[in-house]
Amino acid sequence: DVLELEDEQLAQIFNCINLEKDTRSFIWLQAYENHYRDQLFGALVNNHERGTWKTRSSRPSAQIVFCMDDREESMRRHLEETNPSIETFGAAGFFGVALNWQALDDKKLTPLCPIVVTPVHDVYETVQSGQEHIKQAHDKRRNRRLRFKNVLHHGVRRNVFTSALLILLSSPVVLVNLLARVLTPYIHGNIVEKMRVIYDRVVPTQANINSDNTTSQASIETPQAGFTDDEQADRVTNFLRTIGLTSGFAPIVSMMGHGSGSQNNPHLSAYDCGACSGRHGGPNARVFAAMANRPEIRNKLKERGIEIPHDTWFMGGEHNTCDDSIIWYDVESIPGVLRDYFEKLNQGLYTASKLSAHERCRRFASAPKDPTDTKALQHVIARSMDFSQARPELGHATNAAAFIGRRYISQGAFFDRRVFLISYDPRDDAEGKILEAILLAAGPVGAGINLEYYFSTVNNDGYGCGTKITHNVTGLFGVMEGTSSDLRTGLPKQMIEIHEAMRLQVVVEATTEVLTEIYKRQPPLQELIGNGWLLLSACDPETGKITVFNPDKGFMPWDAAGHSVPEVECSIDWYRGHINPLPPALIKGGQAS
Repeated sequence: DVLELEDEQLAQIFNCINLEKDTRSFIWLQAYENHYRDQLFGALVNNHERGTWKTRSSRPSAQIVFCMDDREESMRRHLEETNPSIETFGAAGFFGVALNWQALDDKKLTPLCPIVVTPVHDVYETVQSGQEHIKQAHDKRRNRRLRFKNVLHHGVRRNVFTSALLILLSSPVVLVNLLARVLTPYIHGNIVEKMRVIYDRVVPTQANINSDNTTSQASIETPQAGFTDDEQADRVTNFLRTIGLTSGFAPIVSMMGHGSGSQNNPHLSAYDCGACSGRHGGPNARVFAAMANRPEIRNKLKERGIEIPHDTWFMGGEHNTCDDSIIWYDVESIPGVLRDYFEKLNQGLYTASKLSAHERCRRFASAPKDPTDTKALQHVIARSMDFSQARPELGHATNAAAFIGRRYISQGAFFDRRVFLISYDPRDDAEGKILEAILLAAGPVGAGINLEYYFSTVNNDGYGCGTKITHNVTGLFGVMEGTSSDLRTGLPKQMIEIHEAMRLQVVVEATTEVLTEIYKRQPPLQELIGNGWLLLSACDPETGKITVFNPDKGFMPWDAAGHSVPEVECSIDWYRGHINPLPPALIKGGQAS
């Protein structure tokens, strides 16, 4: 038909599509987003009824609550592939416990909660009773080491008479240390850390979570030390109901916070937990577990309809997303009868860590090609210890979607570390009150992360901060390029080089009626969704059918016809040999037995 048109007719057609640059760019963006959206929705529809934990007909061997962070998608997927008896959840990584935290060696309190929240409870890490002598030895040795370091710092940098002598004397040692850190970071880092632990000594500690007050007296002006029993019960109850874990508890329930560790990195907090104000979420996990293990709190939960079995124990832990290591808290408190469960869980997490590191290595240009999982883990550990490494990890690069619903709808599918996973059970929330709270909390968080990466990618000079290589920390509050630039904001190039800029696709497991009512009564959601900063869709809890929200027309059915999805035996079969983002695939090893 086009070939038969006259030149004048063709000219009229081209005049109609001669759009402004911004309009034309937006059309391309929508096409790009819809291409990924159709792949994503196709995987969800074809994955319907494949997940393991639709109901807990059998007791899980363990349950782990990870942060909603998209970097945990691979960790959870590999863990479930290698041990289908483990159930995983996702939630904002402060676990509903906003607090000011002071670790044993910290000099001041640090808020661990979303940036929009002002915590009014102070929690201190203190030495366990009877271990004060270890603390005294620790303090003496640590202070001695820090004084020696401080003397060198002042002598070299601030004293004109001693600087030349100290530089001359220390140069051979510094040169050897520098070469070791750059050429063999894995070996050097392990040796230094072991020497530090041996010298400083490990102090057995505890988190002081209990308040002396019988009723809450906390306020912004006068923060309260610890939490009252009712406050603890409120936080544990609300969080467990939010993620849909109110029955069927496993013997071990782990709250797994996360953070990132790397050397010489002024952007370190950009890799940490956003729900903890860019800090580590391990203390929040530890505090929540301590609350949930108290008999007084369990009695209060039972009165509220949540009965935790006497043989269930909560554990606090932290996943380092840079080197894929796991830190556990208060391991010595685990009841003897549950030691075997914990050891099996710990071993399973170690296996999943190696597989997650293996998957991550495909995106690192300097990583060994197709390494063993052990070599892959060694590589990511070495990256975290290398102080010349500009890309210790890739952060939230390639984030593209968020699922709010049961793990059941996404378990058994490969999503390439691109999806925020937020646990929610629509069966226990007929009016949508829990979902409303999740959307108001997770919506801005997900949009904030996604848009930060979006704008830093499409215009790194204007909205990002350029390359890390030339950054200098300025005033301990920002970075500048070299010595003469303005302060730079946004993300560096090393965090967005592989990012595919698109708006966040939010898929909620709920009925359109519930979502519509929530949207109508919440102006913040109308601003985010109605103005197109987030793209919202609904996945029906019963049928798995997907409908797409249009601010002008409401929910419109998505046509699932013709969207087939490849099926593979395991994750590694799908990503091996590929360095670019992959479409979703179904994993045979991840489906319900």
